[in-house]
Amino acid sequence: MTDLPPTDDPNDINTPADQGPAASGGAGAGSPAAGGEAGAGGPSIPSLQRDAEGEPTPEKTGRPAGEPPSAAGHGETGRRSFDHWFGEKDRNGFIHRSWMRAQGFSDEVFDGRPVIGICNTWSELTPCNAHLRRLAESVKRGVWQAGGFPLEFPVMSLGETMLRPTAMLFRNLLSMDVEESLRGNPIDGAILLTGCDKTTPGSIMGAASVDLPTLVVTGGPMLNGKFRGCDIGSGTAVWRFTQDRNAGRMSEEDYAAAESGMSRSNGHCMTMGTASTMACMAEALGLQLTGSAAIPAVDSRRYSIAQQAGQRIVQMVHEDLKPSDILTRDAFANAVRANAAIGGSTNAVIHLLAIAGRVGVELTLDDMDEWARGVPWLVDLQPSGKYLMEDFYYAGGLPAVMREILPLLKADAITVTGKTIGENVARAERTDWSGQEGEPAHPVIRPVGNPLGSGAGTAVLKGNLAPDGAVIKQSAASERLLQHRGKALVFSSIEEYDKAVDDPELDVDEDTVLVLQNAGPRGYPGMPEVGNMTIPRKLAELGVDDMVRISDARMSGTAYGTVVLHVTPEAAVGGPLALVRTGDWIELDVAARRLHLDVPDEELAKRRADWQPPAAPTGRGWAKLYVEHVTQANQGCDLDFLIGKTGSAVARQSH
Repeated sequence: MTDLPPTDDPNDINTPADQGPAASGGAGAGSPAAGGEAGAGGPSIPSLQRDAEGEPTPEKTGRPAGEPPSAAGHGETGRRSFDHWFGEKDRNGFIHRSWMRAQGFSDEVFDGRPVIGICNTWSELTPCNAHLRRLAESVKRGVWQAGGFPLEFPVMSLGETMLRPTAMLFRNLLSMDVEESLRGNPIDGAILLTGCDKTTPGSIMGAASVDLPTLVVTGGPMLNGKFRGCDIGSGTAVWRFTQDRNAGRMSEEDYAAAESGMSRSNGHCMTMGTASTMACMAEALGLQLTGSAAIPAVDSRRYSIAQQAGQRIVQMVHEDLKPSDILTRDAFANAVRANAAIGGSTNAVIHLLAIAGRVGVELTLDDMDEWARGVPWLVDLQPSGKYLMEDFYYAGGLPAVMREILPLLKADAITVTGKTIGENVARAERTDWSGQEGEPAHPVIRPVGNPLGSGAGTAVLKGNLAPDGAVIKQSAASERLLQHRGKALVFSSIEEYDKAVDDPELDVDEDTVLVLQNAGPRGYPGMPEVGNMTIPRKLAELGVDDMVRISDARMSGTAYGTVVLHVTPEAAVGGPLALVRTGDWIELDVAARRLHLDVPDEELAKRRADWQPPAAPTGRGWAKLYVEHVTQANQGCDLDFLIGKTGSAVARQSH
C-alpha cells in the first residue's frame, strides 16, 4: 500500500504519530475532557500509530504501554459513555465517534456530557403509545437544555388491545430488550417512554436490572369517551355494552356508535385500568415526576412535563441517583397503599412483585394485603366508580390522593425529583370537579374523612383452593357476593367457555361459581385477561349482572365484577384449581381472606393421583423459554433467571 503523505494539519489522521499532537480522546473543542483548546481547524482527534510499512497498527493506541484495553480511559469523567466509547484515544474511539457523526452531531457531544438513552415503546400496533415519538422530542429538548446528549432508540412495544395470545407473555421479553439495550450502549441515564399496560412495568424491570439513573415518562390517558351525551370509559364500557347487547338492551347500531366514540384521542385507557394504574404506580414509587401520571395525552402540559423530565434526568446522572436508591421497601409500601386508595388494577400486584424482585426488595402477597388493609378508597373512577382520568387530573391527580393518605405513607421515601414523597405532595390540592357549568361540584377525589369505602383495595385470598394466594379487587366486586357459597361449573379452557356461554340449556344460575382452568402463566401461556368471563346469556337476559368467577388468569384493569384471579399454583402445574369438578361446592369469604374448595382431602388426593399435566402449549421460540422459566403469579411471573440485577458494567469491546 502507498503511504499517505503527511500534511501540515495537526488534526489530520494521516499525520504520523511522531509529527502530530498527543491524542486528545476525541473530546469537543475546549472541553475539560479534551485536555486543551482546539485550533482553528477544529477539535483534536486521535492520531493513529503506524508500523514500519506505514499501516495503522492493529493495537489500540493512545494508552500507556501495557494498559489493558478494557481499562482505556476509565475514570477520566466517570461517564461510561465517555470512558468506554466516545472518549477512547484509539481505533475504537474513532469508530464510535465517526459513525455517530453520520447523523450530523457536532463535536461537543463527545466531550463527556451525559448521554441519555430515550427508550421508546412507540408503535402503531400499540395505539396507546402511538404519540410517543412526539413526546420523545419534548424529552430531547429538555436533555439538550440541561447539557446532555439525547439518543432515542426503540424497544419492543406491547399493545394490549392487539397482541396475541396476550401482551403479558412478552412483558419479560420487553424487559430483556430494555436491559440489554441500556447496558450494551453508551448510555449514562435513561428515560423510559411508556404507556400501554405492560410497557411501563416491563421497561422499569429492565432498567432496574441495569441500575443506571432512570426516569419514567408515561404517555398519558385519552380524553373521556363520549356516547349519547355521556362519558364512557375504555374497556369498562366494552364489558357493559356487550352484556347489554347480549341481553337485548342495546341495539347493534348503538353498539357500533359507542365503538366510534370511546377512543377519541391519543393516549392509553382513561379508566383506572392497568395503564393508568401503572402510571400512578410509577409516580407513587418515585420514578415519575410528581403530578405527571394523570395528565391527558393531548394536553400541552404532558409535553411540558416531558421536557422537564429531560432536564431532570441529566441532573440525576450528575447526582448518580439510581433506581436502587428509589425502589426501597418503603417505596413499594407507598405504591401498594396508593393503589388501594385509587381503586387500581389487580395487575399492579404482579408487576410490583416483579419489579421488587429485580431490585432485590423482599415483597410478598402477605405484605401487600397487610399494607392495603384499612386504606380508604378515595377515587371515584371507572371501573369501580363514575369518573375518568381526565376528571381525575383536573381534581388534583395522584398528588392530591397521596396528600390525603400521607399519614399512612412512608413520607421520607426519596424520588426522582431528589425530594421525598412528603415534600413532593405537600402543596397538592384536592379540587371538586364539575363537568358542566352550573352543575354541583362532584368529589372525584374524596376527602379521607368521607371515603367511598375502607379496605376496598386488592385483597389476597388463601385456602385449599389457592395455597399460595389469589386476588380480588374489592372495589369492583358486588358486596352481596363478597361472602358466597355456590356450586362450581368448570371449564378447562376459555374456548370451551365461549362455546357454552350462549347455550340456553346451560346448567347455571346466579349462585353458580364459574371456574376457568389452564389460563395461568404456563398453561395458556402468558396468563391472559380472560378471568372476567362474560355472564351467560340466559342469565344476562334475566338481569343478572355479576357472578363469582374464579381462575388462574388475569383480568383487564378496566373490568369489574366479583372475579377471583391469579389462583396459585395454577392448574397447568397441578395446583388445586386443576382438581375442581363441576358440582363441587366453593366458599368465598373476602373479609376472612378465604377461598375454600369443600371437597374431602381423601377425594382430592384421589383426583390428584389421576391428574395428567396438559401438553406444553408450544415447542419453540420465546414461548418455550417462557413456559420453562416463568415463575408463578405470587412471585410476579418473571423469568427465574432474570430475578435480581446485573448492573451497568461495560462489556468487552466489539472491534
